[in-house]
Amino acid sequence: MARALSQIERHAEADETIALLSQAWADPRAQVIGLTGPPGVGKSTLTSSLIGAWRAAGLSVGVIAVDPSSKRTGGALLGDRTRLRTDPDDTGIFVRSMAARDRLGGLARLTVAAMVLMRAVYDRVLIETVGVGQSETDVAMVADTIVFCVQPGSGDSLQFMKAGIVEVPHVAVVTKADMVAAARRAQADLKGALSLTDEFGDGWEVPVLRVAATLGEGLGEMITALDEHAAHLATAGRREQARAAQSRAWLADAVAERFGSHGLARAGGLLDLPPGTSPFERERAISRMLG
Repeated sequence: MARALSQIERHAEADETIALLSQAWADPRAQVIGLTGPPGVGKSTLTSSLIGAWRAAGLSVGVIAVDPSSKRTGGALLGDRTRLRTDPDDTGIFVRSMAARDRLGGLARLTVAAMVLMRAVYDRVLIETVGVGQSETDVAMVADTIVFCVQPGSGDSLQFMKAGIVEVPHVAVVTKADMVAAARRAQADLKGALSLTDEFGDGWEVPVLRVAATLGEGLGEMITALDEHAAHLATAGRREQARAAQSRAWLADAVAERFGSHGLARAGGLLDLPPGTSPFERERAISRMLG
């Protein structure tokens, strides 16, 4: 996996890279879970607890941890890996840290390709974004199930009522639930914030849960909610429709990033992917046409 990801990063448009990504895109296996929320909410601690629970259940796990980058040097500390309590000899888990660089949406450019590759290999893929703000919702382009985290006493549940992120999650979690009274208030505020947004329109109601990851409290309920959403997506072709929409969004984003709005307009109908068409192959074809 490490070698494959290095190849994708270094030789993104090579024939063997496109072939590898297209094969992985056509053979998905994992449920992809995006974990997002403001800095300091406890995403890494929650990630570590989820990994432990999934591995105890015999599920293999791939993790993509995205860290913010320095605006001056472009470097990143990539500290998420140091906060994850994982067994280095456990071959059922793979963790890849990435720097967000100049991406403002909480993800790195390589995230999509890495997710597609991991999705074809592991039972669960968990993407932990950088701390996000009200409009940074790129995680919707890569995850099947999005978890939005809020911590007690921060005011985040009210702040995020304004726009953006509360319209994205399928599961909402109040972390650090051992702060009992404050966690209950945050849960009530978050329920109120979510009630002001439109539903997904497919019958799914967003559960708002309290979790104390360090104590294991509420973790079982959270995993149950994730499994229930996966089962929900498995009916009526919802997952396939969502992933097809994601693929088009990835493609449009990649074209716009490389060629700007003019190039996006020139691509036109090539952005619409017929069933079975790899977005990676189509991106290369559009790049050759525009380049």
